[in-house]
Amino acid sequence: VSRGGNFELGFFSPAGGGGTTTSSSRSNYYVGIWYSKKVVSQRTPVWVANRAAPVADPASSRLAVAADGNLVLTNEAGKLVWSSNVSSAGSSSNGGAAVVAVILDTGNLVLRRESGEVLWQSVEHPTDTWLPGARLGVNKITGDVLALVSWKNAGDPAPGMFTLRIDPNGSSQYLTIWNRTVTSWSSGEWNGDVYAGVPEMTSHYKYDFQFVNDTN
Repeated sequence: VSRGGNFELGFFSPAGGGGTTTSSSRSNYYVGIWYSKKVVSQRTPVWVANRAAPVADPASSRLAVAADGNLVLTNEAGKLVWSSNVSSAGSSSNGGAAVVAVILDTGNLVLRRESGEVLWQSVEHPTDTWLPGARLGVNKITGDVLALVSWKNAGDPAPGMFTLRIDPNGSSQYLTIWNRTVTSWSSGEWNGDVYAGVPEMTSHYKYDFQFVNDTN
């Protein structure tokens, strides 16, 4: 649970009814982050680690900081099903600073050294929910894209058919793309205050939206 009690991190089984394995008596479980306080009527995950690789038994599955400094999830058979996959994480065992994982009150899961150096954070690997303070865009240096991808259905957080991302052709507009190929919605270009295709959007109306375009 985050320090202020806003968010929880743990195993969950989707409430939609579709998260079952081939055995009808067993459910699929995922490691996720959800609102802890009663701000929504039911448990609402805002991030899922192993969205395409569920585990069957949360009691014998394990989320831990591994010896190499990565955050890893192993299933009931001890098989690795998800990792933060940071190549330079290191650990105290090889002389590096100890690595810890912390869930913040912003809903961000951070893997960092005790010195404060951030190695990995969930906000840079969004699933289907855009939290305040997070970014959606593209890193011009690495080509990495930060996008939202829908759940497959209400009971299965595996990547679904719809993606919200910035225009891959380089314009400032955001697109909703169906099946990775067909654009079903466009925000229009950013004019410094609103998106052309969203005329009802005004700056500082219940939120502060910023569009940043620089060399990075």
